[in-house]
Amino acid sequence: MQNRWITRLLPAATNTRPTEWSRAAIGVSLGTLLCVWVCSVFFGLPVAMHLIGPLGASAILLFAVSSGALAQPWSIVGSYLCATVVSLSVVHFLGRNLDSACLAVGLTLLVMCLLRCLHPPAGALALLVVLADPDSARLGWGMLAPVMLSAVCMLLSALAYNNLTRVRYPKKTAEPIPAIVEPHVAGDPAITAEDLQKALEQMDAFIDVTPEDLEALVRASERNARRRSVGEVFDQTS
Repeated sequence: MQNRWITRLLPAATNTRPTEWSRAAIGVSLGTLLCVWVCSVFFGLPVAMHLIGPLGASAILLFAVSSGALAQPWSIVGSYLCATVVSLSVVHFLGRNLDSACLAVGLTLLVMCLLRCLHPPAGALALLVVLADPDSARLGWGMLAPVMLSAVCMLLSALAYNNLTRVRYPKKTAEPIPAIVEPHVAGDPAITAEDLQKALEQMDAFIDVTPEDLEALVRASERNARRRSVGEVFDQTS
């Protein structure tokens, strides 16, 4: 029992190659550098450096796990907008203090869930907007400008770099497919894309995977099962 509990704490095996790690690492570094530089040109280096934490976290999502639901275009743009508006509203009524910052990050989460743009780095952004440095605090509602400029710059960097390095981004929505798994028993219903979507909703938890990725996973699993079945038949006949 204890060994099983310890096993749960161990990291899961990754399915990516070292070459993909290197590709993502270069993209993260270049994307973050570009965003901070562009922001500093228009709003000064102190403001740009104040945003570097959330930008670095967003870069890891957009370049390293670009197929995830958390890394799609609306996720970063919508979440940065939500975090800034919510945080500045909290500051307007409650001022800049630790309690306000904690309240802002909680409200930001609720708004992101409502608008379907959940993006974890926006939580850090909400805290930073409330607990801003003097240069950023002086901007007031003008803080929206550097935040959104940085978000758009990061998104454009990911669009360019990922596609130039042969990683499709953003995730393309697949056309609905009537059945993605053939029924193995007569009268047994086949799995459809709509079934996958309903299954995700019934999980009652946020899972960073799209129905399209699930569909591809089921298709690949089915192909592997068929190859294994054919191989077993040949082994039995030989």
